[in-house]
Amino acid sequence: MIKKLVIRNYALIDSLDIDFAQGFSVITGETGAGKSIILGALSLILGQRVDTKVVTDTTVKTLVEGTFDVTSYDLKPFFEENDLEYDDECIIRREIAPSGKSRAFINDTPVTVTQLRQLGEQLIDIHSQHQNLLLTDSGFQLRMVDVLAHNAQELRAYQEAHSQCVALATELDDMRRRLADAHADEDYVRFQYAQLQEARLVAGEQEELEQEQERLTHAGDIKALLYEIASLLDGGDMSILASLNAILSRARSLHNYFPEAQQIVERLDSSYIDLKDINATFSCWNDSLAVNPERLAWVEERLDTIITLQQKHRVKSVDELIALRDEYAARLDSIDNSDADIEKIECRLAEAEAERKKRAEVLTATRVACAQKLSSLLVDELRPLGMPHVQIAVDIEPCNFYKMGAEQVAIRFSANKNQPLQLVSEVASGGEISRLMLCIKSLVADALSLPTIIFDEIDTGVSGDIAARMGSIMHRMSQYMQVVAITHLPQVAATGNCQYRVYKDNTGDTTHTHLIQLDEEQRVEEIARMLSGTVLTDAALNNARALLASQEL
Repeated sequence: MIKKLVIRNYALIDSLDIDFAQGFSVITGETGAGKSIILGALSLILGQRVDTKVVTDTTVKTLVEGTFDVTSYDLKPFFEENDLEYDDECIIRREIAPSGKSRAFINDTPVTVTQLRQLGEQLIDIHSQHQNLLLTDSGFQLRMVDVLAHNAQELRAYQEAHSQCVALATELDDMRRRLADAHADEDYVRFQYAQLQEARLVAGEQEELEQEQERLTHAGDIKALLYEIASLLDGGDMSILASLNAILSRARSLHNYFPEAQQIVERLDSSYIDLKDINATFSCWNDSLAVNPERLAWVEERLDTIITLQQKHRVKSVDELIALRDEYAARLDSIDNSDADIEKIECRLAEAEAERKKRAEVLTATRVACAQKLSSLLVDELRPLGMPHVQIAVDIEPCNFYKMGAEQVAIRFSANKNQPLQLVSEVASGGEISRLMLCIKSLVADALSLPTIIFDEIDTGVSGDIAARMGSIMHRMSQYMQVVAITHLPQVAATGNCQYRVYKDNTGDTTHTHLIQLDEEQRVEEIARMLSGTVLTDAALNNARALLASQEL
């Protein structure tokens, strides 16, 4: 429940601190006094969007802060999931800087507006007049039945099955679309793949072929150079090897008389061995290399094939051609195996649809049972509210599977004898809708386990004894939750456990809205004013006292 509301610099409110009581509280005041302003400020800490027009003094920030008692509402999981400090007393704050930037806090920890809204939805239900229009919405009617049916587990099981069906149906549609696209290009893909497959490409072969082409093209020149090198190395008495051998022989002789020459002998010996090995390598190359026009022609033809394919497919390497070939192969494999893949998805979808149908039947059963009960409950609640002949039918109408199930709800209504039942949206007056909505809220409030509900002029369109009975319903609701009602009707105001008055102060150069809690005598005067207007007659005061006294009996 909300314990305290603090407002600073919001619209016509300069400064407001108000404590709220348990039970049933009523807020009264003249039209335009600022009741909607207070609700607007409250909606800020419940996660609604900021309108910078509400910032009156742009030199200071706007602040709205609410203190809530959350002891009995199992909100610890929310605080743990959002990494927030939990306390039985929760403080929610919204600040608007002069620049228009908004910040939100839960227990002094900065939070997002989404987090604020998620928590607010579990703390307060603000029922404004426009929410009466929800009664004509089939989606709202269905949610109302589900709340009273306590079928959250059945609904969740159905939605999981439905989501699985939607996912598989989407996958099947995508697969069929891809297959259709693939079939449209199949001839092209098969031709391209066949051409690349026929080429028998090997990774790295282009570089090897280019090197071989270079050798074969210059084979004659290479052999001539190899011959000349071999001749210089070992081509006669004046060759390098012959000369080095003679030098080595003399160095060995020198060593006999000059030991220091041993190091030079070893180096010469090593050089002689290296040059002999080099000469052997050149000779081997010369023997293995042949002028081969046929091989050169084949290499050039192979390179021409590779380059032509690269130009055709706009790639720069054999590796890219191989990757493209493998891609075509995968596409063709997908086409060839598509029927089997589609059949698998169709089987999975059929199983999922069977599971969804089973879950939907269970969900439907809970709704049908609740609809029958709800019809009689609403009739019992509405008859004392000036509708002795009211008839209500809550119809469960089958429809195609969708997120919420396999049916929709339609409430049919008749307020008079012998009048056929028709849709609420077609026959119910504003006052009848207000009464019907109050009864619905009364029935679902306990099921929702909300700490607080605020009714904003739900009694519009009624008066007299009916208003008093509507007040009694709200008072009854307050036995298990906090109820706040904004009202213009004295009969409703008298049913509250405590009363607040909203008024405007026009003294000075500005107008300010204030909210005060009334004591016993002030409350008598306020209800008398609601009965008779600005002039407080003895009759009005006595009538007010009588109204208040009747609630104490």
